[in-house]
Amino acid sequence: MIRWHPFLTFSFYDIIDFITYFLSFGILLANILSFSTSLLIQAITVGFVDKCGGDAAAWRTVAIIYAIIGLVVNTISALSVKELPEEELNEGEVKNDNEKYGMVQAFKLLVKNKYYMMICGTYILQQLYGAMIGAGIYYMTWVLKNKNLFGQFAWAVNIPLIIALIFTPTLVGKWKGMYKLNLRGYVLAVIGRALVVVAGYMGSVPLMMAFTALAALGQGPWQGDMNAVIASCSEYTYLTQGKRIDGTMYSYTSLGVKIGGGIGTAVVGWMLEFSGYVGTNITQPQSALDMMQFMYLWLPLIFDVLIMFVLSRMNVEDANKKLKAEKGIAADEVTDASDIN
Repeated sequence: MIRWHPFLTFSFYDIIDFITYFLSFGILLANILSFSTSLLIQAITVGFVDKCGGDAAAWRTVAIIYAIIGLVVNTISALSVKELPEEELNEGEVKNDNEKYGMVQAFKLLVKNKYYMMICGTYILQQLYGAMIGAGIYYMTWVLKNKNLFGQFAWAVNIPLIIALIFTPTLVGKWKGMYKLNLRGYVLAVIGRALVVVAGYMGSVPLMMAFTALAALGQGPWQGDMNAVIASCSEYTYLTQGKRIDGTMYSYTSLGVKIGGGIGTAVVGWMLEFSGYVGTNITQPQSALDMMQFMYLWLPLIFDVLIMFVLSRMNVEDANKKLKAEKGIAADEVTDASDIN
């Protein structure tokens, strides 16, 4: 066992899949910068669009500018990374043929892992949740009659996420794992979003912001330790199937992000169109206002409830411990081919 902190006692494998991805200053800073950038974009976009004319063409212009900035930054990041040769990664050791697999076999291994399917489903729900929160610009503009509130609500979302991100490692150690922390976090998130609904019907913007912050605080731990959960999920595949698919699992997990993001964006447009919303109108019909209220108040709550349910079933850490016990492997031991065979 390795003891890094009075509250943090992890096995070597836990150190690899959690500390490496999260506790190192560089990765922690990167996560904080990520949420800070999201906060900045949400806070300035409405005003930026107004500066560009405030119409549909202005939104397109701002979107193109953001896309160009994203392309430049991501290109620089990609060109700054050098892939190490396999010989260097394996320190001269020959890779076991048992660890080699093709794309089809990798996909089969993934779908056999119920925890991978849960993570993928959670990612889809998170993207749908994010799409509805993003659609809050319509709610702020037409229901609350103040589109500038969108930037203020961005603060209520991202600042608590950053705070939760900082404290997640300590809480993981204190509660002896990620499962309890993630589940309890989303219980808090559900309570927060339910109170947002109540505050919304009361017409109290300050209460809506306060409860939005509460919900975001509950969502923070999962945002912080999801990479470590994926690593545990990959170990589950190795313990059950004898194949290491760490890299493949990280890559394929983004499938949920892409699917959820695409569906979420489309659903927002479909629901607004179905409700009779017309962006060029001076006023909107009551059906459109009701739809905006449903999208911003109720759907995020529904998605949080579904995520909470999935997380309640996602105790992959305990599953791995039981599998190791059945195979006579110490709970804090790094698994290798000799353990599985």
